[in-house]
Amino acid sequence: MGQATFPVGTILRRCERAVVTAYRELRETGTDDLSAFRACTTLYRVHHPEASMREARRLVAEWIDHHVVHGATGPTPGCDCD
Repeated sequence: MGQATFPVGTILRRCERAVVTAYRELRETGTDDLSAFRACTTLYRVHHPEASMREARRLVAEWIDHHVVHGATGPTPGCDCD
């Protein structure tokens, strides 16, 4: 079987996709920025319970900045999961 192909801009890491999707949806439904950020940090730690709060906050902030604030579609730094 060949490798799966994904549209440009598709977020491949499940945890990253979950975080960015949750953040966008929370903000769209009126949740304030800090509450949405905190919820997404918790969500990241559900995917990665081994991560420290500091690491979770850093990655969530980088992903939100990259995908939401800047609207970038390229790869991001992050965890090594799928």
